[in-house]
Amino acid sequence: MTVAGPAAGDGLEQLKKRMAAGETYAASDPLLQPHRLRCMDLLDTVNRTALRDHATRETVLRQLFARLGPDGWVMPRFLCEFGFFIELGPRVRINFDALLLDCAPITIGADTWLGPRCQLYTANHPFEPERRAALCEQANPITIGADVWIGGGSIVLPGVTVGAGSIVGAGSVVTKDLPPGVLAAGNPARVLRALPEGHRPGPGATAPP
Repeated sequence: MTVAGPAAGDGLEQLKKRMAAGETYAASDPLLQPHRLRCMDLLDTVNRTALRDHATRETVLRQLFARLGPDGWVMPRFLCEFGFFIELGPRVRINFDALLLDCAPITIGADTWLGPRCQLYTANHPFEPERRAALCEQANPITIGADVWIGGGSIVLPGVTVGAGSIVGAGSVVTKDLPPGVLAAGNPARVLRALPEGHRPGPGATAPP
């Protein structure tokens, strides 16, 4: 299935730059709505595919994402808001029921795994109720390095970077940057210990349960 994309004019590109830079924007901006609707249509197709049908999902996700590296997979049910801010490196594996709220760039490095029901939130809302009611938002990019394993049910909050080779325990809430090569867990997540080089996930390893 191919869904024609709305034209990405200068106005949208300027808005995307503001969103990626953490500036306040209106979630109801009419420039965003066609892309939000297109994303919904593509996600409906992705989430109707047979579980074995990785090829169809890959074809549709290549229309949706800014970049989709080779030899990975994204299992249904998968949700995001726009798709145009998502970049996945080679061999990325995203398990069931992931939610990537991509109101700013989400970049995931090669050979990284997201367990089931992981949630990556780039968007944030004002504390003042009148500004929330006006649909004001801010967003900050999330960057996940290569060879990372984020355990099932974990949440990564706006602006966070997870360093290459790190592991995040299941059910964690990552509120601050994590350095490379560590095991972190908890709410909020904290570094428990450094990981030996040989204990880090890497290319060719089997997917975790």
